[in-house]
Amino acid sequence: MGAMPIYRVIIVDDHPLFRAALKQALSGAFKGIELDEAGTLDAVTARLDRDSDVDLVLLDLKMPGVQGLSGLMFLRAQYPAVPIAIVSASDEPHIIRRALDLGASGFIPKSLAVEEMRRAVAVILEGGVWAPEGVDAASPADREGDALAQRVASLTPQQMRVLMMLKEGLLNKQIAFQLGVSEATVKAHVSAILQKLDVGSRTQAVIAAGRIDGENHVTMS
Repeated sequence: MGAMPIYRVIIVDDHPLFRAALKQALSGAFKGIELDEAGTLDAVTARLDRDSDVDLVLLDLKMPGVQGLSGLMFLRAQYPAVPIAIVSASDEPHIIRRALDLGASGFIPKSLAVEEMRRAVAVILEGGVWAPEGVDAASPADREGDALAQRVASLTPQQMRVLMMLKEGLLNKQIAFQLGVSEATVKAHVSAILQKLDVGSRTQAVIAAGRIDGENHVTMS
């Protein structure tokens, strides 16, 4: 047998204890695996900007600045060659199917036993797609949701970031400050978002983004 492959994996979760636990679980299962970690979407983006030669990103669905599948869509748009699997406390079948529809290489519930989680990661690292038993990964989601997901997926990475900030309830001035751009640039992004999503207002854009995540309503704050 040849030498064991060396895998490079980034664990993205805002809970240090979970990152440490997952790191320990994977380091004990894959010889030569290189594990990195990030606590925010900005941190993993900076990491991938430096070096995107990564075999897998394990991404939590809910972190500061990221709610639902918007983080997945942003990373898929920005780094299309990097496999991304969701690791989440959520395990609703429609969310799992939507994540897979949007290009996730797998969906791993945090409630899985360690051995099962290791098997799931192994399948994905070998080029497969993994979903929990009982979830039909090929089962189509609703047509309206599919069409909406395609429209959201057409956004540029920067537009996706602006949409995520709109979901947080940030104003144009706040978005401009965080992105280091002018308010005019933010307004241009918002206009493009409304056009691509075929909606007439910021609120409708936020509701559309929440619809993809399976939210029945969106609270603006």
